[in-house]
Amino acid sequence: MGAVTGYASSFALVLAGAHAVGADPGQAASGLFVVTVGQGVLAIVVSLALRLPISIAWSTPAAAVLVGASGITGDYSAAVGAFVVTGLLLAVTGLWPWLARTMTRIPPPIASAMLAGILFPICLSPVFAAVQLPLLALPAILVWLVLARFAPRWAVPAAVLATAVAVVVAAGPDWADGVSLAPHLELVAPSFDPLVVIALAIPLYLVTMAGQNIPGFTVLRSYGYEPPARTVLTVTGLGSTVFSVFGAQTINLSALSAAIMVGDEHTPKDRRWIATVTAGTVYVLLGLGAGVAGALVTASPPILIESVAGLALIGALTTAVVGALAEPEGRVVAVGTFLVVASGVAIAGLGSAFWGLVVGAVLWLVLRVGRRAAA
Repeated sequence: MGAVTGYASSFALVLAGAHAVGADPGQAASGLFVVTVGQGVLAIVVSLALRLPISIAWSTPAAAVLVGASGITGDYSAAVGAFVVTGLLLAVTGLWPWLARTMTRIPPPIASAMLAGILFPICLSPVFAAVQLPLLALPAILVWLVLARFAPRWAVPAAVLATAVAVVVAAGPDWADGVSLAPHLELVAPSFDPLVVIALAIPLYLVTMAGQNIPGFTVLRSYGYEPPARTVLTVTGLGSTVFSVFGAQTINLSALSAAIMVGDEHTPKDRRWIATVTAGTVYVLLGLGAGVAGALVTASPPILIESVAGLALIGALTTAVVGALAEPEGRVVAVGTFLVVASGVAIAGLGSAFWGLVVGAVLWLVLRVGRRAAA
């Protein structure tokens, strides 16, 4: 259940993110194939080795960063270089305790507001799609709405299925012409553009830590598990680095699917690792369909794919907004960070996620640290 829900609810976002930074259809499908199979294999290996329910998934917030990064680079090799650096930063976080402690101390208003600012433009996509392509977009939105009321867990997968049907019907029997449906690998030699690394790798790293790894560890600990953070971060970081040369995006400890699997009260606590091993196996099987998923995205108008991604991220946006505004004394910091990130501005080749962090840090220092010092 966790693997199917996680895959169906966000694979379109992963593909849209790859296209946004210059991937062609074959490269995007290769990346989806490798990241899906890779996270499945790592979940199996780590869960078996530790006998803990370690759920591993791609970074949905990182994919959202890529969707909003189309103005930063159209050179996919430079984006892959940023993926490599992100993976190395995650691995270093596992190996360097000081950095791990520092990451857990990022002020919640800044981290949550940055994530909210990244997600906000994507969550507007269903609105634009409904206006531009009502016959294709509205059925999926209505399916999502109905199931969000009666079967929330299936709302996004059903919306994805409705969109796929609409695309196939609209494109006709030749919807997959010229696109390989078989899973395949495409090696992408990374290039390291300093501006792209700063503009992409740092936001990818931060949202993955703040939006996936830290909540993932929190979920496990809330159920009485003590996962070895060093091992998990190092393995997922190195895995991200190796897989990235095939176009795979960042992988990490899962939060949502982890909650689904470790919260199964009908299974003894010391046997729940079987669920994550099973989920890893399902991910490997789902990876075989990456070519079909890539063909559907290729046949679809971009705004339609972004619309499905926006529906999938409404819950994440809600959580981020609530987290950003939870502390009354940090709300100005949060709103300032959100506005800069959501604006989409790019200055000196660096995107809005980077500048939002800068503005958030300045606001925090002036409005919070300065106030405490004066007191």
